[in-house]
Amino acid sequence: MNIELLTLSEVKDIQGEKGNFQVEVLQHPRFVDLEKCIGCGTCAEKCPKKVADEYNVGLQKRKAAYVPYAQAVPLKYAIDKDNCIYFQKGKCRACEKFCPTEAIKFDDEEKTFTVNVGSVILSAGFKPFDPKAFDTYNYANHPNVITSMEFERILSASGPTMGHLVRPSDEKEPEKIAFLQCVGSRDINRCDHAYCSSVCCMYAIKEAVVAKEHSGDGLDCTIFFMDMRTHGKDFERFYNNAETNQGVRFVRSRIHTVTPVPGSDDLILRYTTEGGELVEEIFHMVVLSVGLETSPELMELAGKLGVELTEGGFCRTETFTPVATSRDGIYVCGALQGPKDIPQSVIEASSAAAEAGAPLASARNTQTREPEIPEQRNVVGESPRIGVFICRCGVNIAGVVDVPAVVDYVKDLPYVAFATDNLYSCSQDTQDNMAKVIRDNDLNRIVVAACTPKTHEPLFQETLVAAGLNKYLFEMTNIRNQDAWVHKDDPEAATEKAKDLVRMAVSKAALMEPLQEARVDINPRALVLGGGISGMAAARSLSDQGHPVTLVERSAELGGQALNLDRTAQGEDVQKKIAEMAEALKADENIDLRLETELGQVDGFVGNFQSVLVSGGNEETVEHGVAVIATGASELKPREYLYGEHPAVLTHQDLDRKFMDDAPALQETKSAVFIQCVGSREPERPYCSRVCCTHSVKNALRLKERNPDTRVYILYRDVRTYGERELLYKQAREAGVIFIRYDLERKPRVVANGDNLMIDVFDPILGRDVRIHADMLTLASAIVPYRDEKLAQFFKVPMNEDGFFVEAHAKLAPSEFATDGVFLCGMAHYPKPIDESVAQAQAAASRAVTLLARQTIATSGTVAYVTPTMCTSCGVCVTLCPYNAPSFLEEGPFSGRADINPVLCKGCGLCVASCRSGAINLRGFETGQIITMIDEM
Repeated sequence: MNIELLTLSEVKDIQGEKGNFQVEVLQHPRFVDLEKCIGCGTCAEKCPKKVADEYNVGLQKRKAAYVPYAQAVPLKYAIDKDNCIYFQKGKCRACEKFCPTEAIKFDDEEKTFTVNVGSVILSAGFKPFDPKAFDTYNYANHPNVITSMEFERILSASGPTMGHLVRPSDEKEPEKIAFLQCVGSRDINRCDHAYCSSVCCMYAIKEAVVAKEHSGDGLDCTIFFMDMRTHGKDFERFYNNAETNQGVRFVRSRIHTVTPVPGSDDLILRYTTEGGELVEEIFHMVVLSVGLETSPELMELAGKLGVELTEGGFCRTETFTPVATSRDGIYVCGALQGPKDIPQSVIEASSAAAEAGAPLASARNTQTREPEIPEQRNVVGESPRIGVFICRCGVNIAGVVDVPAVVDYVKDLPYVAFATDNLYSCSQDTQDNMAKVIRDNDLNRIVVAACTPKTHEPLFQETLVAAGLNKYLFEMTNIRNQDAWVHKDDPEAATEKAKDLVRMAVSKAALMEPLQEARVDINPRALVLGGGISGMAAARSLSDQGHPVTLVERSAELGGQALNLDRTAQGEDVQKKIAEMAEALKADENIDLRLETELGQVDGFVGNFQSVLVSGGNEETVEHGVAVIATGASELKPREYLYGEHPAVLTHQDLDRKFMDDAPALQETKSAVFIQCVGSREPERPYCSRVCCTHSVKNALRLKERNPDTRVYILYRDVRTYGERELLYKQAREAGVIFIRYDLERKPRVVANGDNLMIDVFDPILGRDVRIHADMLTLASAIVPYRDEKLAQFFKVPMNEDGFFVEAHAKLAPSEFATDGVFLCGMAHYPKPIDESVAQAQAAASRAVTLLARQTIATSGTVAYVTPTMCTSCGVCVTLCPYNAPSFLEEGPFSGRADINPVLCKGCGLCVASCRSGAINLRGFETGQIITMIDEM
């Protein structure tokens, strides 16, 4: 790798052009010599001055000597000049006196220098909205009115109250908490932020649920909202669960004023229910769900760089180039591109990396620096010396399990030479300390009791390698998901179970031996399945980075579902863009395009797949190193509202085709109605299809543009025009589009009236039924997955209960599968608009390139092996293995007996479980190790 981290630095200007930028950087003095600083923390320990930490939003104190936020490892400290006693009063210098390496240098000065780069990525993030200007909320005057960021810190185990939920004024546990949504968002009266901040609804629900987990069922959490925007993957389920099972109360009302109760620290909220009733309610705390905004400093920098901003102050991008700014060679990702959550930010980060790296592909590996890896200790024959690290995981574990009691118990277990607990075992400072403990105590086996190994086992294995141990001398047990979370109501039993789980892990670790990994070459070709927008974007991105691609599309034409779409939310011509993408692909010599082709079979493993392509009855095997699944989804054909029975009832795609055909009926339409959530957010499909609200609002505006006298109605449950799509919603209301909300229990009723329709719907504002005579009815029908179980079996990738493919991790790995070498993008993952589909396609390509660029890959040491003297040659393992790893030996003394190719083996254990003679074992999960764990139960 070759990453140079410049902390306490800011960009002042960027000159040059794509491929040859000169970035002027101002680095502020840190008053610490980085070459001498060893990150011991003595300076912070001895510093007498405590200051408010901006990262902790004023609720937690830190020392004037600190590690800058987002500092990478190894930890390097800095001195906060504005809060340092020496700089303010000319005395102290305690840090200098006690620093063991004489790293403190008070004569440090700011520096300006130039960095030469080929591409630039802007990922400067956002600024939380400051509600001090909203005097009616009393945020600046009352301690129990806090922002969501401040509440997040209170809930955190590393926060000011160590995760104990108390209100700031008197440190009493609150019994009623109100969350006020859209503070600093969807507001043009007091803050001029017409856009939706996208994340606030979900984080408010999450905070309410976590608060109730902290305080128990007696805590009343109420969320006051306009529209509940839970449009992400599994978000709607979380919302439903919070309301139905967690007891979170949702009130559709926007609060104007928060009034202190005279003589107490409580707060009064006055609001009107949907039924028109005026309610006055007392709460003990009020949490303001603040929005996201671009800081004035970033806006000023964008002006200097010549990067255009939107009306909301975010970087302007186009739908088909979602991370490219208006200045060629400068890219953007995260909240600076627009308000978004963590998964989409991570997707865009990979997308921007792909786009920034494409023009630099020819220079790949020319400046790569290999990390220094310590020589591995030979522990074979040594008596086990086991180190056990118990994670508190904030309050996720320690809030239920008595962690100190578990540590004390573990110290007396056989072969345990060291045991301790950590606040967060996965944090970088803990990892560094863990490596030091391993070396200092001569440990040769490690057990970590924490959360799930699915996401964190590789991290701890890297720590072992850094400490000079074989990474397979590690065992992880999950005392969060499998203990603290499921036994949160019985701490005593949870503590005993934690002891059991750790004892079992220690017994297994004592029998561990170092395992070896083989290295195999990686085929540089990529296979992309699906020729829609996502598949085309992924193929083009991979090709631009120098890799050959085979693009497979089952139909005779590229474009997928987008062939049925007319315009994007920004007004771009979809058909024109698709044609341009298709022509570029066909002209790309690096892309092997296979139309009217399907996947017949897949063999092999990461880096070396063999896929059988079937077309016109002919079969051909293609070898490739990675695969990208971009097979898309489709529009539901409704079975309600007279669809298919009356010609005036359409779906979104039907209406778009009329726009593409410039149908005369559009001009003649006098009254048009859109019904939202047709087939979505219902028991059969409890998910939001994400794109429908924006699509309806956009088409409603287009009908109004054609004929301003057309009466347009949108019947909705929640308007989910998230981000700057909210501006379309605003335009629609200004254009006279009428929005009427309905409930799932009182859905609209559609009756034929000759060539026209009569639609009855209950209007909650009027408190009565309304009848609409319509010439045209458009149904915002759900996006449904293909549920391609055959494809899922080919690549051993999972699908969720809705039929969408499941990514490796919702936040950390949203564009890849847990199966190595297989990646995911587009609507096969979840419904999304075109810009997000393109971004995820580029992200999938980016993640694939990180693998392809290695040229070789290490296979796992956790593989099966055969004891040939015990093998009966029954062939069951050969028949069952999905990876074709077992085969019969053809030569030698054990000819006819089974043998397992360690390169092909994925360590699934299927052959081990099926072997009748017990001849097969799995390294790292030997029979003896499993038996000893069972004995310890």
